[in-house]
Amino acid sequence: MLREIYIPDSTVLAKGSLSKALERDDPRIRGKIVVHSLLVLYFERLAREGRSQGFIGLQELEKIRGIIKDKYSEEEIVIEETRELPQGYHLLRDENIDIILRELAKEWNATLITSDKTQYKACIAEAVKVIYLKADIGVVLSFEKMFPKEAMSLHIKENVPPYAKVGKPGKWSFIKLREEPMLKKEIEELITEILEVARSLPDAFIEIDRPGSTIVQLRHYRIVITKPPFSDGYELTIVRPLVKLSIEDYKLPKKLLERLEKRAEGILIAGAPGMGKTTFAQALAEFYMRKNKVVKTIESPRDMHLPPQITQYSKAYATSEEIHDVLLLSRPDYTVFDEMRDTKDFELFADLRLAGVGMIGVVHATTPIDAIQRFIGRVELGMIPSIIDTVIFITNGEVSKVYELETVVKVPYGLKEEDLARPVVVVRDFFTGEPEYELYVFGERTFVVPIKKKVAERRDFTRILIERTIRKYVPDAEFDIVIHDTHAEILIPAEIYNYVLKRCRKRLDRLGKKLGIRISLKPKIIQ
Repeated sequence: MLREIYIPDSTVLAKGSLSKALERDDPRIRGKIVVHSLLVLYFERLAREGRSQGFIGLQELEKIRGIIKDKYSEEEIVIEETRELPQGYHLLRDENIDIILRELAKEWNATLITSDKTQYKACIAEAVKVIYLKADIGVVLSFEKMFPKEAMSLHIKENVPPYAKVGKPGKWSFIKLREEPMLKKEIEELITEILEVARSLPDAFIEIDRPGSTIVQLRHYRIVITKPPFSDGYELTIVRPLVKLSIEDYKLPKKLLERLEKRAEGILIAGAPGMGKTTFAQALAEFYMRKNKVVKTIESPRDMHLPPQITQYSKAYATSEEIHDVLLLSRPDYTVFDEMRDTKDFELFADLRLAGVGMIGVVHATTPIDAIQRFIGRVELGMIPSIIDTVIFITNGEVSKVYELETVVKVPYGLKEEDLARPVVVVRDFFTGEPEYELYVFGERTFVVPIKKKVAERRDFTRILIERTIRKYVPDAEFDIVIHDTHAEILIPAEIYNYVLKRCRKRLDRLGKKLGIRISLKPKIIQ
């Protein structure tokens, strides 16, 4: 009896659609399923490279054999393997494995089984018999059932009980979900399900697939998979956003909102991991979109949940040069660069900003000044204020600090000699206007110097000590004290100037050395 021959391609194995069709007894499949040895070798090679797709393909073949053995008689369905190659294989050997299998199906007058729409259309075009199996997507994935209410993330590791981080940034607890440890087989099943769905859903992406790690963005879940030898066992970390905020939810001061709307074009959003940086960047992107600005994002992985008007680019699928060209040609008003990590990221941010694109960068930093220091050595110091004009530091989901930057020529804080004046990047508290750090080059080194005391407090303290010293000799005289960053001027009435100069000069010099400033006496000119 002649049997219909079916040749599965790689997609029905990678997506698990053939096993599901056999489980539900698809009437279209009755006869001989022929698995090509090249297909087995293809998945074996991927598995040896540590790629998840390879393990899934091999497991799927094993599963299919089990279903056929348990559910079907030999008269209904059998499975065999072949090594026969299509004619002209030497011309196809460098092609995709699925193209070779299509040619073989055409030559044998067999039916190709695929889950790839392009492959399906190519078969129709070449008059090859084909069955298209749409990947079966469950409404609720297995790991979703494990998530407790209000959980931010799920942490699963081989031979360890599963845990969940419940709460919100800054106020969370680590909760054990069960006493029994997760078995390797359970985790492999979860990984298989995740990757099958990621290859089937339009709103899912396998952002990175390396030998030891895989990063998946599946709907609103960000999933990190690690496996040996990269990690000491299989591990799954699944993160989900609990809330989606608008910029109004942050209740920002009017002064900051006006700056974001009218002046800020080089914005750095900084904070420790899990503090809510990306959530704030997402709210800021939507804020600019509502202001009729063209907004785009650069992400890796793409885990922001934004309206369709905002295009999201993946850094994992493009080079820095490609992203640079696309953004300059598409001319967005603002670009959100999420998770800036290496030198190429910072150089791309700086290049786009200097080209006139409004940039919003997101970086990990434990303090606000650390975020600025990430640019030192990657761009010239004097260019930093042209690249970054506003630094917003996020703590526990709230804006806790805002800096603004400017370049001035002055004697750096802590130095005294006038001839040491140089360009200095002054980092000021945005709300008070008081400088908190100075960045400058001295010799061949770049220094980041904290201004230890609040300038206003230091000036008041200096004024009190100077006034106390002079009052010892001229208690009733009227004089003015002008305090600068590195020196102070005392304007003395002309009639007592010589007297004060003679009696106070040495005391004021000693006081100046203690305070680290230069104190000078000048006659007061009466207009």
